Amino acid sequence: MSQDPWSRPTLDDLRAVLESIGKADMEHGRTVERLELSVPAEIKTSRGNTISAMTREISRFGIGLLHRGSVSAGEVTVRMASETREFSYRVLIEWCQPCENGMFISGGRFINDSQK
Repeated sequence: MSQDPWSRPTLDDLRAVLESIGKADMEHGRTVERLELSVPAEIKTSRGNTISAMTREISRFGIGLLHRGSVSAGEVTVRMASETREFSYRVLIEWCQPCENGMFISGGRFINDSQK
């Protein structure tokens, strides 16, 4: 059975990738606490493409994502939904790297109007 290369990663996909990259021994110079967050999301690129994704982590300043296919650095819109409302954030994707099974992990920081 062939799997859609742009389908949303599953929670099992997310777990497998997180286990394969493990917990880093170094601190990454991060000054803000990150919370693990595994919810379905969509990335809308500046070219209008929509990529199904899963969130990996979130902080006050940024978000980590897991998706199939590479995402170019630059501004995107990330949408997530709860049972009661939908959230939409402008995000500056700062990095994207391949991991196993054709997956990619990426990270970016939230853009607010005062940053323009």
